[in-house]
Amino acid sequence: MDDALIFDETPDAGLQMRRLLAIMTRLRDPETGCPWDIEQTYQTIAPYTIEEAYEVADAIEREDWRALEGELGDLLLQSVYHARIGEEAGHFDFASIAKTVSDKMVARHPHIFGQESREKSASQQTEDWEKIKAAERAGAGEAGVLDGVALALPALMRAAKLQKRAARVGFDWPEIGNVLEKLQEEAAELAEARDRLGPEEIEEEMGDLLFVAANLSRWLGVEPETALRKANDKCTRRFKVIEDDFRAKGRSPAEASLEEMDAIWNKVRAADKAS
Repeated sequence: MDDALIFDETPDAGLQMRRLLAIMTRLRDPETGCPWDIEQTYQTIAPYTIEEAYEVADAIEREDWRALEGELGDLLLQSVYHARIGEEAGHFDFASIAKTVSDKMVARHPHIFGQESREKSASQQTEDWEKIKAAERAGAGEAGVLDGVALALPALMRAAKLQKRAARVGFDWPEIGNVLEKLQEEAAELAEARDRLGPEEIEEEMGDLLFVAANLSRWLGVEPETALRKANDKCTRRFKVIEDDFRAKGRSPAEASLEEMDAIWNKVRAADKAS
């Protein structure tokens, strides 16, 4: 192993990519590597891969570009990690991974790298992209419309993708009003299940309600995962104001009444609306 490469900080993209690959090779060396890194597998690393992707999204949401640089590096490390495990097992290596995605991008952009005209609208290019992806799925033996939507996606995101796929072949409501009516119907069924049925039925009705809510998001052009994340952030921020208010009074929210907490919440909510 070339130690000079591992410690080379020259700001060259190609060199730094080789450096990162060399570092991972050293970490995974069975004799001289890091014990923790040597023990890792696809399965044990996968949760970190998912976590790093969300941390990238978080940095973007906060518009923290310095943090984004670091988070993108952490996400790149995940690809390098999986690539090294794959190389050790004889499945693939980083070069084959990069070649595969490069080939895919060239094939999916015939209007840039091929003979097709570039004079298309963004919507037409999206439609063509989906046709190419559908052909790729068919070639991989995924004949069903909903085949290939990853099971490991967050449930809300997966619901939106499933509904988008189904809508492409006409399995969709005629207009948004129908979706709103269905949402109200599912809410009523959930209320009935709460009063008359057991935990399993309540869970099923809750799932149906969330599934329709994801469909409504698609109709409104809203990414449901993003919308819910922003709602979580808003709740966190507003509740922190409640905590700070009571801390200043020498109290905690646990010692307060719902009415007291609600009054502060509504004050913050009104300020948000006015800003």
